[in-house]
Amino acid sequence: MRRLLTLCVLCLLSGLSSGAESRVPALVDAQWLSERLNENNLVVLDIRSGIDGGGDRSSFEQAHIPGAVYSSYTDDGWRESRNGVAGLMPPVRSLERLIGSLGITNDSTVVLVPAGTGPTDFGSAARVYWTFKVMGHGSVTILNGGFAGWMAAGYDLAEGSGARLPLAQYNAELQEHLIASLEEVEVARGSQAQLVDARPADYFRGETKSPAAKAPGTIPGARNLPHHAFVAEQDKVFYLNQDSITEKVNDAELNPQTRTIAFCNTGHWAATDWFVLSEMAGFQEVALYDGSMAEWSQDSSRPMQIAKKGLGKLLDLFN
Repeated sequence: MRRLLTLCVLCLLSGLSSGAESRVPALVDAQWLSERLNENNLVVLDIRSGIDGGGDRSSFEQAHIPGAVYSSYTDDGWRESRNGVAGLMPPVRSLERLIGSLGITNDSTVVLVPAGTGPTDFGSAARVYWTFKVMGHGSVTILNGGFAGWMAAGYDLAEGSGARLPLAQYNAELQEHLIASLEEVEVARGSQAQLVDARPADYFRGETKSPAAKAPGTIPGARNLPHHAFVAEQDKVFYLNQDSITEKVNDAELNPQTRTIAFCNTGHWAATDWFVLSEMAGFQEVALYDGSMAEWSQDSSRPMQIAKKGLGKLLDLFN
């Protein structure tokens, strides 16, 4: 399996570099964007927020990629809270209105620009990318290194409020297979599906608990694939490190042919794992559980798994 997965990743990355696998590669660099900045139907969507010190609308107005449109990842409705669960995907109609208000049509090629200031910040772009894919949008990509990478490359900057595109009518074609529900996760524990916990190891082991979760630990049977392991810093810019993918995924002993469900605390870090497995490593079927531990831990009857101190063995506990 190790050799199969290695070849799968290498072949897919090669295809993405040539643009052969889709209308645009899933991940692009600043040079790629610079060469296409004036193309018709290209929308540069800057989603910087305060995550990892990434900034806000005022930061965007001080400096941004020429022609970019701004929408705050944290403030503009890309995620929402319902029934005490944070980080859920909003209703499709709400997202249609949000995307259309930005001037994005179904035919737009969308380039997502995070801040490039940290591994959690990359998750912002991965989560919005996943949202576009759930909506059935075929042509979307992430600028690796984000705005920080664009500046480091020395390309032109603009000031002001950014582009004002005409309002658009955006119509989603919901891809439900990309979303994992609570019910599917419950079934997955006894099926062949793979559960992947994207949180750092201390959360996975139950040593640290997010305020969003009611109890420490993970979903029993899950494997740990920390999101931050895929992001590396270079000259104060954070990039998705494509060279690390094969090793990290193989270490988690995941099968690329098996349906895989990524989760974390609120479906944010998990978006990075979803992006890596689905778009970079060529896994056949990957879903994101946006409810994640915030939802799973709400009911004390659902089992939690934590690491017993002094042993590597994991124990099933009930809240």
